[in-house]
Amino acid sequence: MLMDTTYFGRKLGVMVFKDSISGQILYKQYLKQETNKQYLAGIEEITRRGIKIQSIVCDGRKGLLKLFEGIPTQMCQFHQVAIVRRYLTKKPKCKPVKNCGIMYYYCLRLIKKF
Repeated sequence: MLMDTTYFGRKLGVMVFKDSISGQILYKQYLKQETNKQYLAGIEEITRRGIKIQSIVCDGRKGLLKLFEGIPTQMCQFHQVAIVRRYLTKKPKCKPVKNCGIMYYYCLRLIKKF
């Protein structure tokens, strides 16, 4: 299952839980601000309906990856790459940082293939 929140301006967001195989939206909630408690409520609602969650892919929000006991949870590749990009300089001078940049662009190409 994929889950994330998208904002439309500063006052409105939509939290969406999507089946990664069928593409079906399993749960959505309009909100002003996302919290881990709201993500947990969404998971509880989905399981209450009898839907078994095999795994979760999310944005890695603080505390979210450890929130769902018994359900394998991982950060999505897009957000992993975005974090790396934040820490890389555009014109690296030392070899280790240049190598990180090369790995970053390699990961981008892999993500685009999928």
